Amino acid sequence: MFPVKCINSCKIFTIFAVKFIDIMQKNRLHRDSKPIVGITLGDFNGIGPEVVLKALADNRILNMCTPVIYGSMKILSRYRRLYQMTDWFINQVNAIDQITFKKTNLVAVLPQLNHNIQPGQPDEAAGKYAFECLKRATEDLKAGSLDALVTAPINKFTIQSEDFKFPGHTEFFSEFFKVPESLMFLVSPILRVGIVTGHIPLQEVSNQLTREKITHKITQMIHSLQHDFGITKPKIAVLGLNPHAGEEGLLGEEEMNIIKPAIQELKKKGNLIYGAFPADGFFGHGEYKKYDAVLAMYHDQGLTPFKTLAFENGVNFTAGLPAIRTSPDHGTAFNIAGKNLADETSMREAIFTAIDIIKHRRIIEEEVTA
Repeated sequence: MFPVKCINSCKIFTIFAVKFIDIMQKNRLHRDSKPIVGITLGDFNGIGPEVVLKALADNRILNMCTPVIYGSMKILSRYRRLYQMTDWFINQVNAIDQITFKKTNLVAVLPQLNHNIQPGQPDEAAGKYAFECLKRATEDLKAGSLDALVTAPINKFTIQSEDFKFPGHTEFFSEFFKVPESLMFLVSPILRVGIVTGHIPLQEVSNQLTREKITHKITQMIHSLQHDFGITKPKIAVLGLNPHAGEEGLLGEEEMNIIKPAIQELKKKGNLIYGAFPADGFFGHGEYKKYDAVLAMYHDQGLTPFKTLAFENGVNFTAGLPAIRTSPDHGTAFNIAGKNLADETSMREAIFTAIDIIKHRRIIEEEVTA
């Protein structure tokens, strides 16, 4: 049996998801059948505006969805001139209910502000504005006016304020949607990696690992693979925490006492869960190719191999939310901001991934309401 806390969390998510589906269905009756995808600018001194503009220059985007940028036309105009991308129309509106379908839209966030745009320079004002854009877009997402939200990178230091006290986007969305714990899920065509512990110091990882937490994360991963990616019977690999997966307790006991018991409990339920695997050999020998997803114990254990193998087209997806949120798998990259050097592939893939998940969830909605 799942721990009581895990079961209660799943019940909370299910109730919230059903309510969210109902909102989305009601709103969808009054709009174009193509999904509406919100996009935040992130930190405007980073590469966010650049990768957003370059991604939306791809004509396939408008054929698949109605994109809605949350930000400032002043900021976009500055970067469009810088990158000589002024030959396509962006429709500016004041609210989401004013957008034009089949066009690229921009919801003006605090349009009266004069922004001190300094590409490559961390700035508190840029962090505060990034939060305002994020807040406005997330409110529209929760209201059902957006089918998904794609977030450009933020600077985790400059965005901190009384309203944003989170180590990253993932934790912000979990709190906003009142989900006890979501799953940071890095996805690409060749590899999917989720992590048990997120943005915490390495010395705290072992204390954060519990059988209940690992069980909950695997359960979230199974649910996401089925409902968001259309994999009916997912096959999941679980990594160990210690070198050589603990060597039967010689190098650590977390595998024997916490990780393997969680795996065995879920296997008894008929799930295809395997491990715990030593992380180095698992990736070094290409074992990840045999599985639909991999669960890592901590941030760098999962993200280092993921970004090594799938950096250009990797996407960060927050699984476990009733709403859909994706982002590129890179940061603000201040060192190349404003130099027309940023690769937009990950941002474009984040948009495509959001659209694919929308399609999969719509199929589930239709089955639920049939």
